[in-house]
Amino acid sequence: MDLSLSLVAREPSQGLSPSLNGLPRAPPPKTAKKPKKAVLFFEVEILDAKTREKLCFLDKVEPQATIAEIKNLFTKTHPQWYPARQSLRLDPKGRSLKDEDVLQKLPVGTTATLYFRDLGAQISWVTVFLTEYAGPLFIYLLFYFRVPFIYGHKYDFTSSRHSVVHLACICHSFHYVKRLLETLFVHRFSHGTMPLRNIFKNCTYYWGFAAWMAYYINHPLYTPPTYGAQQVKLALAIFVICQLGNFSIHMALRDLRPAGSKTRKIPYPTKNPFTWLFLLVSCPNYTYEVGSWIGFAIMTQCLPVALFSLVGFTQMTIWAKGKHRSYLKEFRDYPPLRMPIVPFLL
Repeated sequence: MDLSLSLVAREPSQGLSPSLNGLPRAPPPKTAKKPKKAVLFFEVEILDAKTREKLCFLDKVEPQATIAEIKNLFTKTHPQWYPARQSLRLDPKGRSLKDEDVLQKLPVGTTATLYFRDLGAQISWVTVFLTEYAGPLFIYLLFYFRVPFIYGHKYDFTSSRHSVVHLACICHSFHYVKRLLETLFVHRFSHGTMPLRNIFKNCTYYWGFAAWMAYYINHPLYTPPTYGAQQVKLALAIFVICQLGNFSIHMALRDLRPAGSKTRKIPYPTKNPFTWLFLLVSCPNYTYEVGSWIGFAIMTQCLPVALFSLVGFTQMTIWAKGKHRSYLKEFRDYPPLRMPIVPFLL
């Protein structure tokens, strides 16, 4: 009897596992799969800003797409307009959108209309600067060494007897060699290219003034400054200080922008005393640049140099005012005491 009862009692253990109340456990419920979120794609219509002609229609554009990515998509249908030539804007006469602007953050609907303008053939800023600065360096040396067909045969390859002429050549050459080296190893450009047509205008300005001032400074009839060595020494001190200041500002601006990025920060003075001018102006690199040419004008006492300084100051003031307005617009905590280029005045 005991043996049979024990066998019967063991039989349930061979089937489903009994629960606490002796009944079999129910199978665990299946977890419901979460439905996938639907992605809302954009449609982008690109029209010619002048004729309103439809140039391209992009379907299923991701909302996180940037303007740079849209330009690349546009280039696939119009290879002649590579991204650097494209200006895309929300209004035909409005401002160009930035490459980093995100589509879904723009004031457009799911069907966005963008207007295209051709910026023309482009050239890299590095190439532009190298061309602009190499020309004056080479042209000035032609006049300094008095190559034939400039001053007359009896002056071919002769040397000036005035020490200030040789000092001026050293200063002029140093300035443009410095600029070339900064272009290659210091400057970081927020825009990679500029219109090719602008290089002819820029080179005419730099090359033309270099030839004009070099012709008079190295002329056989050139006369030294009125106040002699004292005037030259004072001017040289101004030139050297401003050149060091200009280089210091360029290095400080370089450190604000990591390589390959377009981030913008408020520039502040560093431990370098030459950067303390940031306390008073937004663009001290232009301030030092103008100061260098004023020193060069005093050193040589040459009218073309003075005119070059005046024209340069006018143009750099325009650039400085533009950058100053941009800083004020972008940064609410921008230092209020700063002026664009001249402390307390301009």
